[in-house]
Formats: sequence, C-alpha cells, structure tokens
Amino acid sequence: MEDAGDEPEAEQSEPEPEARQGMAPWKARRVRMVAAGVLMAAMGVILVVRLATRSSVLVVGVYGLALILCGVVIELSRNGRTRLGSWLLVVGLAAAFGMDWFVLP
Repeated sequence: MEDAGDEPEAEQSEPEPEARQGMAPWKARRVRMVAAGVLMAAMGVILVVRLATRSSVLVVGVYGLALILCGVVIELSRNGRTRLGSWLLVVGLAAAFGMDWFVLP
C-alpha cells in the first residue's frame, strides 16, 4: 500500500507560471506606429481645414508641432520606447487641442 507522502516527483512539480497578459512587444509597437500615423494624417487634415477658416501663423505652429510630435512617436515606437511614445502622444495631442481651443483666435 502506498503512503500519501510517496507521490512521484512528476506530480509535485512547480506550478506553471501565469500566462503573460497584454500584447507582444512587436505588436504593441505596430499598433502605436499605426495609431501615430493615423493621427498624423488627421492632424494634416485639421491643419488644412483650420487654415481655410483662419489663416494664422499660430495655427501652423500648433498643428505643425503636432505633426512633428506624431513623427517622433513613430520613431520612438520603432526603437522600442512604446510607453514613452504613448504618453508623449496623449499629452502632446491634448496640449495641441487645448492650444487650439484656448489660444487660437
């Protein structure tokens, strides 16, 4: 008769590590690059619309900086700095829209 303490070692193995949650790093980089590219195109369209309604150097400055920011985020994502790029994109675009709403005539 077998005792409960005489279990084979295969049954006493360590528990499996938890499955990794979230996206794979290469997939996260792709998603952020595509998102920044889409936002860059949107900033270009908004720039053209704003220039049609009010021609101001401030409009070009604000949306030009937003376009540059999107390019920087794409480059950061290509180099593996996805979290930094995400924060920079969110904060930068919020600042651009805030400037458009508060500062621009």
